[in-house]
Amino acid sequence: MKKLILSIVKPIVDYPDEVRVREVEEDQRITYHLSVHERDIGKVIGRHGRVAKAIRTVVYAAAGLKQHKKVYMEIDE
Repeated sequence: MKKLILSIVKPIVDYPDEVRVREVEEDQRITYHLSVHERDIGKVIGRHGRVAKAIRTVVYAAAGLKQHKKVYMEIDE
C-alpha cells in the first residue's frame, strides 16, 4: 500500500524526495501517515480537499481488496 501511495503522490509534488509514508497498525485498523514538503501540502490536499479525497478513494478501494482491516490515510503537516 505504501508503494501505491508513493506512486500517486510523487508525480504531483515539487519535492518528490521528501514524500514519506508511515504505517501504523493497530488491532482493527491500519493508518497510513503521508508527509510531504511544506510547500507541497496544498498540492496534495487540492482545492476543497478534492485531490486528498481522490487519493483516499484509490487507497481505500485497493485496500479493500488486500486488507482485512479498516484502512485510513492521514496527511501530516
